[in-house]
Amino acid sequence: MAKGPRRSAARQDGAATRAGLLEAAGAVFAEVGFDRATAKEIAQRAGTNAAAVNYHFGGIEPLYEAVLAEAHRRLMSYELLIQTIGAEGDPKDKLRRVIGLLVRVVRAESNMSWPAKAIVREIISPTPHIEKLRREELDPKKALIFGLISEIMGRSPDDPLVAQAMLSTMAPCLMLLVAEQRLSEVIPDLARTAVSDEMLAERLASFALGGLAQLSADAAAG
Repeated sequence: MAKGPRRSAARQDGAATRAGLLEAAGAVFAEVGFDRATAKEIAQRAGTNAAAVNYHFGGIEPLYEAVLAEAHRRLMSYELLIQTIGAEGDPKDKLRRVIGLLVRVVRAESNMSWPAKAIVREIISPTPHIEKLRREELDPKKALIFGLISEIMGRSPDDPLVAQAMLSTMAPCLMLLVAEQRLSEVIPDLARTAVSDEMLAERLASFALGGLAQLSADAAAG
């Protein structure tokens, strides 16, 4: 009879250790990057031993992959994105809401919490360990955004023009994530004290929608 509670407690302890390792690893990877991180330092921060990294994740490389996926999930979850894009309404209004979400998240995270910093490090200095992030986070979210942009443009999601339009639509948010502080220093009118999240998002959405309309018109004419 006592085995059940003991097993349940062990599972809870294991889950807590795994979560602690993920959190500690996120902070370490964000601070020093994948190449300079060690299982020993991660384990010490998590209050456990280095063997726990292998036990729970299979090594530091799978742990890094898990950190990237978790970081992207915290910045923008698939559930929130599909809730926004899957709602009833004008696809242009949906794009406005998506850009609004991204601007708020990026500006909130630009103080370099570990999820934002880990993703920025991977963008600036890519590693070979991005497959899990691509498979679990990037591809599903990309499909939603492609679908939304293709609906606005009246083109197939696999049309190359949709991919090019997605790049120009999402690039400003990516730039904010990577270098919002520097941008605000160089262009003070982009600082949070100068323009609110709502106003900046509306400007970016208007620009994006105008570009999508022009691309569609050019493609139809050409």
